[in-house]
Amino acid sequence: MPTPQPTATTEDDLARVKGLLVGHHTLTARATGCTVVVCAEGTVGGVDVRGGAPGTRETDLLAPDATVEHVHAVMLAGGSAFGLDAATGAMRWLEARGIGFKIGRACVPIVPAAVLFDLWNGDVTVRPDAAAGAAACDAALAAGEGRVAQGRVGAGAGATVGKLFGFERASPGGIGSASITAHGVTVGALMAVNAVGDIVDPSTGQIVAGARDERGHWLDCQARLLREGRSGLMSPAASQAGGATVIGVVGTDAKLTKAQAKRLATMAHDGLARTIRPAHTIGDGDTIFALSTGQAPAAAPADMMVLGAMAAQAVEAAVLRAVQQAQRRL
Repeated sequence: MPTPQPTATTEDDLARVKGLLVGHHTLTARATGCTVVVCAEGTVGGVDVRGGAPGTRETDLLAPDATVEHVHAVMLAGGSAFGLDAATGAMRWLEARGIGFKIGRACVPIVPAAVLFDLWNGDVTVRPDAAAGAAACDAALAAGEGRVAQGRVGAGAGATVGKLFGFERASPGGIGSASITAHGVTVGALMAVNAVGDIVDPSTGQIVAGARDERGHWLDCQARLLREGRSGLMSPAASQAGGATVIGVVGTDAKLTKAQAKRLATMAHDGLARTIRPAHTIGDGDTIFALSTGQAPAAAPADMMVLGAMAAQAVEAAVLRAVQQAQRRL
């Protein structure tokens, strides 16, 4: 009889990773917001930036040879580069609680961040700021280890997918989360999905979200791009640099070094390649952070091949869940 394979179920999300708390803050004046992952003491971080138009903060500090070892929170936000202000709010929130990198009498929280572009609609002066970042931290503390809200909330509130033919033909994106437990450890993913390309279910090969024509049929961004090139797009400006981005966090309770966390983030990007067509484009700022809390009940050494495979599968499930939940809540 074959051994059952671990899968991500609808009850599992990043908050299932012991030592990580997730909170959203969604603005009401325009569809945008931010999402924070607050980390337990001693959490190790890594990052892999693959897109051609990233908006990030503190990513250099996560390099394996950089001095600081631990991360105190990770911020994901809408609002393009303006949304990086949300990380300042998280820093202040953590500092007020004495959480951070201690240097003499100073306490400096380490809060890497990434943003996505959601300024297509509404008042572009409305975007996540420091107050929004602090509110997301309050929400994370209140939620504790409870379920992570998904769909058009937080950093995914204004997300869209399938923008190669113009914003008016895009489908709703959102934020999704999933986790997998196997071999005594858990790996979870939280993804804000705002891709240039379509979202595809790899189990069927079918498009589940993306660009549509006037009759509601999928335009199939990648097939059209391969057949006609960018000159065949209805809106060539739609694929301009900075117009999209998928950002997210993978986390595990396995104990990892910074170099291993970087590798986990790298392998997690496979989940984007399986579900987004095309992925990692010049118009996307695709960025995945990896966090290791080291709080797994089993003290077994980390098997990076297994953990990487789990991370890619969790990202895959989180991307699909983001658009599925977004469509249900319209």
